[in-house]
Amino acid sequence: MVWVILIGRVLFGLIFVGSAFGGHFAKHKETATYAEMRGIPNASILVYLTGVWIGLAGLGMILGIWTDLAALMITVWCLGAAFLVHHFWTDEGMMQTIEMTNFMKNLSMAGAGLALFVFFAWAGDAVGLQIVGPAFEISNL
Repeated sequence: MVWVILIGRVLFGLIFVGSAFGGHFAKHKETATYAEMRGIPNASILVYLTGVWIGLAGLGMILGIWTDLAALMITVWCLGAAFLVHHFWTDEGMMQTIEMTNFMKNLSMAGAGLALFVFFAWAGDAVGLQIVGPAFEISNL
């Protein structure tokens, strides 16, 4: 079972590492322009900062370094992106459809991140195949 958890961690973490390096850094100008268009102040700086945030969270998830903290970081970022960037209720037409899809995607990943946070904090070192165990401890549910 530890291998299934590892595969799940890697698959979940890859979207955040890919977004950090592929969008926030490699396509920084385009991503900052989009964020600015969506009403994000200081978009250029924030795109770099959020790139570091999700890059570290994704790598933590993949490598097994404080996976509970990584999951919590992913949850926070996904909720922020959903409500601050993908506010579909302010759009019309095809843009509303696209933004609603992104909003729902981020909401679902926030839910998964929250569930993973509890799982990794509760299971602790019993999960196995981690470099560093959980940062938090939940002793009973």
